[in-house]
Amino acid sequence: MEKPVDRKAEASVEDAVQQCGDDVVSPARRRFLASGAAAGGTTLVSGFPFIARARAADKPLSGTTLNVSCWSAPYPKYLADYIPEFEQATGAKVNYETPSFPIYNQRIDVELSTKGTAYDVLNITFIYAGRWIGAGWFEPLDGYMNDPKKTPADWIPNDFLGGTTASMKDKNGRLYGIPWIADVIMSGAARADLIHKAGKRMPETFDEVGTVMKAVHNQDGIPGFIIDNHYGWTWIPWLQGFGGNVFRDPPGDLMPTLDTPEAIAAADFFANLLTSYGPNGVISYTYDQVVAALKQGRANWSPNNETFLVQMGAADSKVASTCDFALFPAGPKGRFPAVSTHAWGIPVGSKNKDAAWEFIKWAMSKEMVGRMVREKGYTSITRRSLIEQADFKQKLMINGRDVAKIYLDTVELGASGYMKYRTVPVYPQVDKEIDIAIQNVASKQMSAKEAMQKAQANAVTQLRRSGIKL
Repeated sequence: MEKPVDRKAEASVEDAVQQCGDDVVSPARRRFLASGAAAGGTTLVSGFPFIARARAADKPLSGTTLNVSCWSAPYPKYLADYIPEFEQATGAKVNYETPSFPIYNQRIDVELSTKGTAYDVLNITFIYAGRWIGAGWFEPLDGYMNDPKKTPADWIPNDFLGGTTASMKDKNGRLYGIPWIADVIMSGAARADLIHKAGKRMPETFDEVGTVMKAVHNQDGIPGFIIDNHYGWTWIPWLQGFGGNVFRDPPGDLMPTLDTPEAIAAADFFANLLTSYGPNGVISYTYDQVVAALKQGRANWSPNNETFLVQMGAADSKVASTCDFALFPAGPKGRFPAVSTHAWGIPVGSKNKDAAWEFIKWAMSKEMVGRMVREKGYTSITRRSLIEQADFKQKLMINGRDVAKIYLDTVELGASGYMKYRTVPVYPQVDKEIDIAIQNVASKQMSAKEAMQKAQANAVTQLRRSGIKL
């Protein structure tokens, strides 16, 4: 007979693993937690309606092993804590892993290209959505959502924001992924008090960004600007704000346009923010280092992902009482904050597709996501009904600023189509060239014109090698 589960011990294991920085939930760890949870008696799993109707002895997925993988991010890490409940209620065994973003994408791209059977549920990564969906490597989900025997009406499939599902559909409108995040760029200031003290406001335009940075840089010894070094994500809103784009007219015309006057001006402007107002070594900063710097008050203003910036308002933040937020500023040609979506999907090679849908349905139910909001503080959610709830709005009311409204307004801006550049199958190759180009400009190894001309030439070469006719 198995021993009763020790909840304190289970929590200690979770804490220990997280402290060690392990970004993979290993099968051994999963089995340990599952065995403990299974001994804990019968519980009803939030977000799994049919379990509530089942008798205690029912295990609808007994004998089924699901292999699930997603890159490491707050939501998939939080989900790991709840998976033992799914296993306990269904009888399924779940092997769950969350490797780093680049490792996940490299591994899964190879797996999907062979239509392998190793995985049952996978994340559809935004920048690979066009390639993975277009190649027919994922199962369309409309049949599951429209079948009342597989999806009850109270799961509410149409509750997901349109701006988050658009990139997960094919040209015929079929949906392949259930989005677990709306990753949006907005702006945040750790020390907004310094901005106000200088007689300024949160910058609304690119011109105001420059003015505010001059006014607050090195006030109280704090650099004015900070951003992470994935410039193929963080620089593009500036490029589009200047009137440029990555490609001429994606997805139909994929001729890169990185050497246009607009792209050169955007690179020069952005690199100047990094070199003139950033901390020492700013071009080496990763997103987690940016978050730490902002929360500790070691940098001031950042145009960055909402899920990172709102951590400035957390209880453990040194700037909880001084932070402020706003929409990403508008450039000469408009406002183009980056919006991306990552989603759960079922690879065509899965041998457990119905069980895989049960997992997705559970993981993305209103009940489960709601628990993550309440218990984990997760905010980058995709269900409109949860975003519009009073308690969620209150949770994202930080120092009088309605961050939930900024979030929704940004998602709606993204639905207009300017993010098409990022879901074409060949974007990852161009993304790397952009990273290199901005680093070269910011480190003063090249002028903006030289760096962007080189990026253009290299991108054209990469695309032609990929078989793209330009």
